Amino acid sequence: MPALHIRRSIGPAEYPALVAIWRSAVDATHDFLSDADRDQIHAKLASDYFPAVILSVAERDGRPVGFSGVLDGALEMLFVDAAERGTGVGSALLTHAIAEQGVTRVDVNEQNASAAGFYAHRGFEVVGRSETDEAGRPYPLLHLRLGSL
Repeated sequence: MPALHIRRSIGPAEYPALVAIWRSAVDATHDFLSDADRDQIHAKLASDYFPAVILSVAERDGRPVGFSGVLDGALEMLFVDAAERGTGVGSALLTHAIAEQGVTRVDVNEQNASAAGFYAHRGFEVVGRSETDEAGRPYPLLHLRLGSL
C-alpha cells in the first residue's frame, strides 16, 4: 500500500473532495443520523464547518483519503473514506492531531460505537455526556479527554 502523507489543507479548492470523504465515512458509520440531519450537516461543511477549524488531510499517491479538523485543542472532526477504513488513516490523523496540534479532547456520538472504541483504544476517557449534539439534535455526545493529563 502506498505511503500515507498528512498535510495542511490547501483550502476551499479541495473542499469538494473532503465533502465526498465525509459523505462516504458518514454513510458507513452514522446509520443513526436521519436523512434530513445528514443533509443539513452536509450543506454546512464547506461554508461553515471547514473554515472554522485547522484542517489536516491524509493522502495516498496525492489523493485525499481522510481528514481531521482541530480547534483550540479539540478534535472537532475526523473522517476517513469508507474504502480506507482499517488501513491506519484514522490512527495517523489522530496521532498527528495529538502530537502536532495539541489535541486533548474530542466529542463522539454515543451511537457510533466504533468511533467511541477507536478513541478509547488510543487513550481517551469519557469525562462527560450530553443528551444532544452541539446543534441540539437528538444524538447524545460522549465528551472524551486524553488520559494521563
